[in-house]
Amino acid sequence: MFTSIQETASRQNLVLSRFAKLAQKPPQCLLIEGGNADERMDMARYWACVLNCENGQEPCGTCQSCQQIADNAFNDFLLIDREENDSGTGLKQDISVDSIRELLPVWGQPPHGGGTRVTVVREAQHLNGNSANALLKTLEEPRPGNVFVLTAPQRERLLETLVSRSWVITLAWPTDQQNSPEVAEWVNAMLRFWRSGQGWFARTSAKGALDKEMGLQVVMGCQRELKNALVNPQSTSAANAISGLFDPKGLRRLDLVLGKAQESLNYNVNPPLVLDWVCTAAMPKRRR
Repeated sequence: MFTSIQETASRQNLVLSRFAKLAQKPPQCLLIEGGNADERMDMARYWACVLNCENGQEPCGTCQSCQQIADNAFNDFLLIDREENDSGTGLKQDISVDSIRELLPVWGQPPHGGGTRVTVVREAQHLNGNSANALLKTLEEPRPGNVFVLTAPQRERLLETLVSRSWVITLAWPTDQQNSPEVAEWVNAMLRFWRSGQGWFARTSAKGALDKEMGLQVVMGCQRELKNALVNPQSTSAANAISGLFDPKGLRRLDLVLGKAQESLNYNVNPPLVLDWVCTAAMPKRRR
């Protein structure tokens, strides 16, 4: 498991010196953005190893602490994550306030070992209002021996008050130009609607078809294809379709609509309604 951490650290080597400097006086809360979800989690574990490695500040990967952190088995490494809901769709719910509250007694105790207890909130953009405020209250009342890590794609997807209390580390952004098959399916459905005006609303009205996370992925997938359309329309079939459907004014309108949609989803507006609005608000005008 530590091999994954080492590989990510090698790809993200530009931030390693910052981790070393921060370790001299660890901030109470570290926000890791950029990269992808797996890389953010690997770097959160790397930070925990920096603070608890038995052989120095640069994680050795061989001591008991490093090995246990890599395997999520270290007593002073806590992970807060989402759980699947009970709908049977495989979709996950927001991070609950109970997952924060149940750790309050733990944070009130000193770490088990001689290092630092590290609590990671994985993909913290899934904190809801109550859980975010509960975490913020914890950060406002520092507890000796405890530090926190928030991981998220972008700091803009978190409460400003959480970001203001965090030291931000930005990983190198992913360079892939392709959407995942699931996201590509949604983007292609949107393109079909823009061509024919049909088929979209039945898709978004299906129960459990779209949650907030998938809505954000679809919006970002559209933004990726829009960028491809502007830089190299032949790079993907979707980019080629966008460049053929929209004139320059339409491309600018699509960019503004997608930005507004991302903001709305971050404020928990109903995802199907947001994407329905994207389809209608960005509908290209027929070219003569």
